[in-house]
Amino acid sequence: MAKIQMKTPLVEMDGDEMTRILWKMIKDELLLPFIDLKTEYYDLGLEYRNETDDQVTIDSAEAVKKYGVAVKCATITPNAARMPEYNLKKMYKSPNGTIRAMLDGTVFRAPIIVKGIEPYVKNWKKPITIARHAYGDVYKATEMKIPAAGKCELVYTPADGGETVRETIHDFDGPGIIQGMHNVEESISNFAKSCFNYALDTKQDLWFATKDTISKKYDHTFKDIFAEIYEKEYEEKFKEAGIEYFYTLIDDAVARVIRSEGGYIWACKNYDGDVMSDMVATAFGSLSMMTSVLVSPHGYYEYEAAHGTVQRHYYKHLKGEETSTNSIATIFAWSGALRKRGELDGIDELIHFADQLEQACITTVESGRMTKDLALITTIENPTVLNTEGYIKAVRETLEQRLK
Repeated sequence: MAKIQMKTPLVEMDGDEMTRILWKMIKDELLLPFIDLKTEYYDLGLEYRNETDDQVTIDSAEAVKKYGVAVKCATITPNAARMPEYNLKKMYKSPNGTIRAMLDGTVFRAPIIVKGIEPYVKNWKKPITIARHAYGDVYKATEMKIPAAGKCELVYTPADGGETVRETIHDFDGPGIIQGMHNVEESISNFAKSCFNYALDTKQDLWFATKDTISKKYDHTFKDIFAEIYEKEYEEKFKEAGIEYFYTLIDDAVARVIRSEGGYIWACKNYDGDVMSDMVATAFGSLSMMTSVLVSPHGYYEYEAAHGTVQRHYYKHLKGEETSTNSIATIFAWSGALRKRGELDGIDELIHFADQLEQACITTVESGRMTKDLALITTIENPTVLNTEGYIKAVRETLEQRLK
């Protein structure tokens, strides 16, 4: 069959470790044979980020602003142990944090539902979508180690020359640590509107949770902005759609989520969403079974896998040992980006291909062929455990049958 032609490139952000190996396999087996793939490539592997002083990350985000749609591989956010391993100049911040800060918006994460992979929470019958704010908080924080006794303050100096405001954070009588984080009302408002719009589009209830009883200014501001926008712009629309907006404390939300049957959007601040999306993904079966897309209010979309770089499998791979790494979330990042590119450029064949690629992944698992992580939890009897490359080749076979 003739390859599907693309009009506009995708921004392609390559990554690290085992997911970088998956990235090439997916392109070679599942994309390039079927699509005349056009991408603007950026290497966000840690070695090249170090070589460019992280400028490549900034360049990739600027490219998303130009082309509108990106697909990103998982990347390492280095800790102290990674400094000597990669001979790093400094401990670079999260590439995701940098990109999200530049694009703004909300990250929507939803589990990939497959028959035979049952949720650990037995009463969960429907997907739970995590809506994660994608700007600020701890991901753009400034931190300091306090060497000895002294006073730490928050200081606000108005740009118009007005009176400086000071608040004492802590009077240290010995060594300690301190962290200063921020957010901006424009981004919080965009987050709220993205969540309300997504709820209306998908006809799902929306929950939002913070800890405003403890954080009486920071978290309370999030709560107030959501409430104000809902009352002014969305309350009547929600009533007409027959859906509900619900606010509660984050600890109460966790208890309610576990008791629920699912089928709603759970909006979280940045850090809460980072943690809760992993919890939801794992409870639905596997971290490798969750989609993730950053939706920017400016019309940009960035698709990625919600998991990390699978470091343990990568070290096995380097030793020449066989791995059985689940590539589904990374495949779905590609299919999501290709579908959105097809929608924006009016290429029905690309949309159809993306749909068929996703169904091929699901059908392959439901036929009993899967990677080890799923074989350990599946209710399908006598599953065939495939290695990393074997599963991708099995998806290729299923995809070719579906496309015929």
